[in-house]
Amino acid sequence: MKNEKLIKKYDKQAKMYENNRANQKLARWRNKIIKNAYGKVLEVGIGAGANFPYYDRNNVEVTGVDFSSEMIKSAKRTASHLQVKANFIQADIDELVFEANSFDCIVSTLSLCSYPAPIVTLNKFNNWCREDGNILLMEHGLSSNRFLSFGQNLIDPLHKKISGCHCNRNINEIIGNSQLQVNHIERYWSDIIYLIWAKPVRL
Repeated sequence: MKNEKLIKKYDKQAKMYENNRANQKLARWRNKIIKNAYGKVLEVGIGAGANFPYYDRNNVEVTGVDFSSEMIKSAKRTASHLQVKANFIQADIDELVFEANSFDCIVSTLSLCSYPAPIVTLNKFNNWCREDGNILLMEHGLSSNRFLSFGQNLIDPLHKKISGCHCNRNINEIIGNSQLQVNHIERYWSDIIYLIWAKPVRL
């Protein structure tokens, strides 16, 4: 598997991700987006399973993907505790292969920041999601506030080195250049946090 150094970085952060599941602000946004998931769900970058409390456990079967073995272990424990039906794949998104129309919903929360080619990743979602399905995103990126965005651009190299993800991704630009059709979008924290409800588009 590629990105071994990055994978080790996330392995070491698994405990921090577990502690962050209690973040009430993020929990409110997670609930708002995740409650719309149904059927066969692909969740990429599943981390420590922070979204599991917000799934309708009677209406979903989750396939959780992460390239970190420690994150997968934590997510498995969370799913078991909450009795969410789930299976897990340890894989890099760049190496992941599914047939077209495999999932009713695809979920990504706070993960586009770490992908080397986020537009390519979103276009994979477009292909893997059924035509009448939903793609549900909660992401963070570059603020519309010029002072905040200046700071984000300034610290991004250090942020990437420490955390493994970018803090200055232009979410509007990334989504706009992907194949997805955005049905609804909400922004918070000076447009740093995005909640996005999207549909796949068949070309």
